[in-house]
Amino acid sequence: MRNPLSIVIFSIVLSFAIFGCFGPAVGTTTELSTSQEGFELVQPGSKVEKLAGGFEFTEGPAVCPEGNVFFTDIPNNRIHKWSISGELSIFKEDSGAANGLYFDGSCNLLACEGGRRQLVSISPAGEVTVLVDSYEGKRLNSHNDLWPDPKGGIYFTDPRYGNRDNLEQDGEHVYYLKPGRQELVRVIDDMVRPNGIIGTPDGSLLYVTDHGDGKTYVYSVEPGGTLTDKKLIAPEGSDGMTLDEQGNLYLTNDAVVVYSPQGQRLGSIEVPERPANVSFGGKTRDILFITARTSLYSVQMNVKGAK
Repeated sequence: MRNPLSIVIFSIVLSFAIFGCFGPAVGTTTELSTSQEGFELVQPGSKVEKLAGGFEFTEGPAVCPEGNVFFTDIPNNRIHKWSISGELSIFKEDSGAANGLYFDGSCNLLACEGGRRQLVSISPAGEVTVLVDSYEGKRLNSHNDLWPDPKGGIYFTDPRYGNRDNLEQDGEHVYYLKPGRQELVRVIDDMVRPNGIIGTPDGSLLYVTDHGDGKTYVYSVEPGGTLTDKKLIAPEGSDGMTLDEQGNLYLTNDAVVVYSPQGQRLGSIEVPERPANVSFGGKTRDILFITARTSLYSVQMNVKGAK
């Protein structure tokens, strides 16, 4: 009998192929291209630089306090680290086909182990703790992306790509693990297939993309973690996303597309391969790191990531 985790990883890889994720790179140039004049978020003269390659499908960039970037290679079942000194290493083997990553306030690396259908916390010493794997007694679909809020709670999306035979939930939804990490509540239940998620540093707003419907929304966050006042912020979906210090929202589609807090499309950053996720990193958080299919890229910015 095949290992269940291997079956899930195969399904994830198959879904990438179905959705065109393993298509050929659009180019090998590292020249920076933006979609419109006056796009000043990128430092003038900067180029999109390929830092490392040879992966199968990169995702989930997350930045630790020192500025190092951790990212996943889902089919190869690994979490990698790119240091501020420019060195690549393997942080964790057998990652459970981890997808989205994020560091919490205690420097634990939170990981969406889509292959094992669970959300875990990895301590600085490497100890793994399972935080949640079910809702109302039924296994979750396949954790995808997450954002820990300032109160200690964790929002995460739970879609399913690929094989759908063992689904136990009634759909693909968004959940909130409350502070204390003992109570899980469903906070969004009207999306086709939620994917990328990010919140503002003060915890007042939450951005969630409905990848299945090709739209991205912003919500107001209530004191107990529930969401209200749903508004369309971008007429396109995304895989991963991030925010800068000005509140601009960075989405990933054919390129990295940037929207203002008011929903105005500011421009885009072209990448040699189709991007999957983005995060600000480096010592001063002014480098945009981009996971894009087989590679990790970066570009120097005029803005820093949201703090």
